[in-house]
Parts: sequence; structure tokens; C-alpha cells
Amino acid sequence: MESTEIASWIEGHLPETMLFIGGILAILIVICYIKDKDSLTYKFMMFLGLIFGVIMLYESMTMYGEWRMVTSVFVAVAGFALVIRPFREVHFAVIFALMVMVLVYISFAGFEGYMLFDSVDMTFLSEGWPRIIAAFLCGAVVYMVLNFAESIVKLFGKILNWWPLLLVLGIVCVVEAGFMYMGYGSIMDYIDTSAITV
Repeated sequence: MESTEIASWIEGHLPETMLFIGGILAILIVICYIKDKDSLTYKFMMFLGLIFGVIMLYESMTMYGEWRMVTSVFVAVAGFALVIRPFREVHFAVIFALMVMVLVYISFAGFEGYMLFDSVDMTFLSEGWPRIIAAFLCGAVVYMVLNFAESIVKLFGKILNWWPLLLVLGIVCVVEAGFMYMGYGSIMDYIDTSAITV
């Protein structure tokens, strides 16, 4: 097959291709993790999973409505699991809060001589302890909000990245891709049909 034929084939089978590659990556990550979680191979697989997971999330959002709902959900969940794995122990809330504190502290320098509603002099926020306290309070608010959001995301990330569940997710993605490619629809169609006939 020429490169244009390969590209057109992938475009025509994009969801199943993404599910297959994402599923294989998830399975390889689990295998490398079980063998040696400190190995370069495992870290490289996580890196590949991160890159492909971002692509999967992007495609699941942009193709929403064009793919079947179950396909979009499988692609999005697998993409999220691959993306969040390297960042399970990173505290983004602290990093963003510190960035906000620095930005607020810097921007408050512009309050010197500033009049709010032409009646309140805001100069006091541009110097000394009021400026430091205001920057700290802004950072604290951002930290509280992001820490809550981060905790929810990491909870789902840890559940999906528990290696037995990640292995099952990878296998499900590969099987789903196979069903779609062979024209059998989805695993969910089979589950629904078997539930009705039993």
C-alpha cells in the first residue's frame, strides 16, 4: 500500500485504529510495569501513551456526534487513562497557585495611583505587606479550587491506572476495534443482545 492509501484507510477506520493502538499501548504499559516499573522501557511506553492519549482525547472531542456514543466514550476513557498515568503524583494545584501568586504580585504594581470607581485609591495594594497578602490570598483561592478538581481527576486516574483495570481496558479497546473493523458493531451491542436473548 502506498502512503496515500494507508492515510485514506486510517481516515476511513479512525476510531477502530485509535482504539487498537491505545489498547495495545495500555497492555504494553501494564506488561512493562509488571516486569520493572523503574525501567526505561516502561517510562518510554508511558511517554508514548501520553502522546497518543492526547490525540485520542482530541479526536474524541472533535469527532463527537460523528462517531457512535459508545465509541467516543471508549476512546475518551482510554485516552484519559494514558494521559493521566505519568502525572498521578504531580501536584498541579500547587504549581498553578504559585504561578498565580507571582503574577498577581507583579500585576499589583500597576495599582499605584489607580482609583477604583474614581473614588477608592488602590495604591495600598501596590506596595508592602498588603501586596504580599493579596497575592497570597489569590493563590490560596486558586489552590483550593484546583486542589479539589485535581483530587477528583486523580481519583479517576488512579482507578483507571490500577494495572489489572488498565489491562482490562486495553483488552476491551483491542476487542472493540476488532468488532468495529469486522463490521460487528460494538461490544455493547453484543452485551445488549445477549442480555435480551437470555
